[in-house]
Amino acid sequence: MSGKSLDSAPARPGLGAFLGLRRPAPPAVAASPDAALVAAAQGGSAAAFARLVERHQQALRAFLRRICGDWALADDLAQETLITAWSRIGALQAGASVRAWLCGIGHRKHLTLRRSAGRARTRDAAWEAERPTTTAALTEDRLALEAVLRTLPDDQRACVALCLAADFSHAEAAEALGLPLGTVKSHVTRGRARLLDVLGGSHD
Repeated sequence: MSGKSLDSAPARPGLGAFLGLRRPAPPAVAASPDAALVAAAQGGSAAAFARLVERHQQALRAFLRRICGDWALADDLAQETLITAWSRIGALQAGASVRAWLCGIGHRKHLTLRRSAGRARTRDAAWEAERPTTTAALTEDRLALEAVLRTLPDDQRACVALCLAADFSHAEAAEALGLPLGTVKSHVTRGRARLLDVLGGSHD
């Protein structure tokens, strides 16, 4: 009998690839570069945690800037997220994605801030963020994208920011946000349709 295994069969592209996402990688493969650092950080090594921060803070800040629409606020939330992550590093499970874990903490902090700020304050902040004088360095396309993102429901906005802007797979986004995989896929599909309606032409 041939020793040929099923592993030699060509891989079929997943839904993530079909939607334009660059990978998806299996969680264990994605997490492996961080495994030693996570173990060291959980053992009390601040230097190991600092290395994790170096690897993932850019993705965290980019995600928070997308969902906040306010760069200064996003950077503040990123700092709070990293402080919380250091205090809770022992809760990170072996093999879990550090990037997804950090973005999940950041997303929850953003939701808490929005709820505590109240509708009037959030509306005022949105108006301020849209003023041309505060966004002179941004392109029109970027302004339009951020304006549309602010109109999406919180969970949908987070899914779009992770999957379409930060190159998360659907599974990674589900892990980060604590949502079912099917819900994430639905949010991404609807969010993408909304972006196309506004930025790429309306659907009849």
